[in-house]
Amino acid sequence: MLSLRNPFLVALLLLCSGAVVSTQSLPAQSAQATNAAPAAPVARDPFGRESPAGTLFGFLQAAQQRNYKTAGQYLQMKGLNRKLDREDLAMKMAALMDRAFFGALAALSTEPQGVQQAGVPLDHQVAGKLIAGDLETELVLVRVIEPPGGKVWLISAETVGQIEDLYDQLETRKLEQRLPEFLVENSLFSMPLWQWLALILAAPVAALAAWLLLRFVLLRPKWWSRLGGRPAAAKSPISYPLWLVLGALFHGIITFYLRLPLLQRHNYVRFLVAVLIVGITWLAQRLISRVMGVLYDRALAYGSPESGSLILLSQGMAKGIVFIIAALAMLSVAGFNLTTALAGLGIGGLAVAFAAQKTLENLIGGITLLSDKQMRLGDVYSIGGRVGTVADISPRSTRLRTVERSELSIPNGALATMNLENLSQRDKILLTSKLSVSYDTSAEQLRYVLDELRRMLSEHPKVEASSARVNLAEFGERALNLEFFCYIFTTDLPEFTVIREDILLRMMEIVAQAGSSLVVPSRMLLIGSTPTEQGKDMTGEKVRQWPGDEPPHATAGRASAG
Repeated sequence: MLSLRNPFLVALLLLCSGAVVSTQSLPAQSAQATNAAPAAPVARDPFGRESPAGTLFGFLQAAQQRNYKTAGQYLQMKGLNRKLDREDLAMKMAALMDRAFFGALAALSTEPQGVQQAGVPLDHQVAGKLIAGDLETELVLVRVIEPPGGKVWLISAETVGQIEDLYDQLETRKLEQRLPEFLVENSLFSMPLWQWLALILAAPVAALAAWLLLRFVLLRPKWWSRLGGRPAAAKSPISYPLWLVLGALFHGIITFYLRLPLLQRHNYVRFLVAVLIVGITWLAQRLISRVMGVLYDRALAYGSPESGSLILLSQGMAKGIVFIIAALAMLSVAGFNLTTALAGLGIGGLAVAFAAQKTLENLIGGITLLSDKQMRLGDVYSIGGRVGTVADISPRSTRLRTVERSELSIPNGALATMNLENLSQRDKILLTSKLSVSYDTSAEQLRYVLDELRRMLSEHPKVEASSARVNLAEFGERALNLEFFCYIFTTDLPEFTVIREDILLRMMEIVAQAGSSLVVPSRMLLIGSTPTEQGKDMTGEKVRQWPGDEPPHATAGRASAG
């Protein structure tokens, strides 16, 4: 049974329903509704004969309502025998259109001037052919001036003159002769009851034929097993949409032999095309998901998660394009002018592009990151001073899981312009620092420390000996600064911290064995007092009390001399 849980499918079915409901409206009217109103008022024909499509559909609608007096207004009687009955000719023409017309009503022009046809005058349009028995003639429309409506399109006098002969060649359907009279004589919406019954019974027959074709021909388990796939998994994505498409095609073939009345046949074709659009779009969506899913699994199997992200992004874009094409096709089926729709889509696209600049920038940035393989899922990056593991790359942003286990989201547009440092692509990790030794260390002790540090690094199994070096870098303010540099054979950060700890502990042991010590950075704090204003005043008072304004030691000197 057809599932409607897919919201995309539901949307398309709603569009389909809208198209089917609107099938009773004339294409000429739809086109007129989409065109801009003229600057000046123009007299309009009361029968809607301004275009070839308006004339032919207007005639069919009047004939369907058995209003042959109005239908006769669409016939050009100029130059014909005046004894001909216009209403009788309209009735016979309606019968010929239903049973002997071969052509596409949807191809009729909705423009007042028509379209240029090869070998046909500008004021003439060939709508199709009328074939009855051994007779065949073209259905020609001609543009004439008829007051008060101005220029109108009529079924040409040349075609009208052939109606009597063609009608005489029509044969009664053999099937109708064998059916009950009430099914042939009675009608619903201008279509005989037997055709309605046949149309309904054709649905299960077409569904059964499509299922048999799928079951025993297209989706045979043996074929799928030869292709290396699992039959059940292979059938599930495409079986239902393919069943819908094939069922619609079988139903159309059966209906072709029913020879429905022309207007109902035209409406049925529009409905059938709408169903096919739904089915083909559904099938395309399933195939895109299936193919992209296989490519995504292969990308992950080959260890390329960034390619998998690009595949998922391409999948969404492909589905969006399919949906837009389907929507435009549905609008065309519903009778809308696609030229106007596409022009409006272009203007609307520009407006959306201006309004969604950041969104488009992020989308393009995401495509650039994935296509250039600048970002890889699962890799560790340093971005703007933050370190984190890439958790997801979406069309709008990239999410990183930081060391603090928080989630950092960065817009792709900004990310594409930033400097990205991929820490996971390191083949080894650099270890460099300074070792501060006390100034009490003698030159001999310092040489011993340097030699032992170099030997320790060169013999360490996790250190690259060729690039390892230890040197006296400078005489610092409070210590002798030794600088060491080496690469550690690991790309795992937890393992690196363990190795770094081991190397630093060994360095401490070497310094201790040399009889020296490491200097701890320290600061000297001087604690003192500053003279207060009261102290300054007391000191000045004592100075003024000295005899002869001389200090005490000068007076004592003179006394001893005497």
